[in-house]
Amino acid sequence: MKYLHTMVRVENVDASMRFYCDALGLREVKRFDSEAGRFTLIYLAAPGDDDAQVELTYNWPDADGKAEAYTGGRNFGHLAYAVDDIYAACQQLADHGVTINRPPRDGRMAFVRSPDGISVELLQHGPSLAPAEPWASMPNTGSW
Repeated sequence: MKYLHTMVRVENVDASMRFYCDALGLREVKRFDSEAGRFTLIYLAAPGDDDAQVELTYNWPDADGKAEAYTGGRNFGHLAYAVDDIYAACQQLADHGVTINRPPRDGRMAFVRSPDGISVELLQHGPSLAPAEPWASMPNTGSW
């Protein structure tokens, strides 16, 4: 058995790509548009780790222009990525306008949300970093 990917539905491809690629740092590894099925699949991976992918599924609006709306289910928890520097990763996300829902006060763990409300956990690779400002005193924002 081999892990392939996790699929999340997205409502706006451009907003999702800005979050997952520009802010989070994933890269697109392949894309498939199905005219007959009226959907787009975009596969993303962390640099250097093509085996663990996230599949963004965009279902095209119907003939009347009505798009599907998605609500988060409690049966899906979150995506998680190890990062070399949790503070730098959170700063990059914040610089792209992403809210840090659970700041890395402990130098170890942070949570953010995608434009579609998918929770993403960032974990410091290796030992926790020493607590540092502004993260150490930053409160939680929203849910994560």
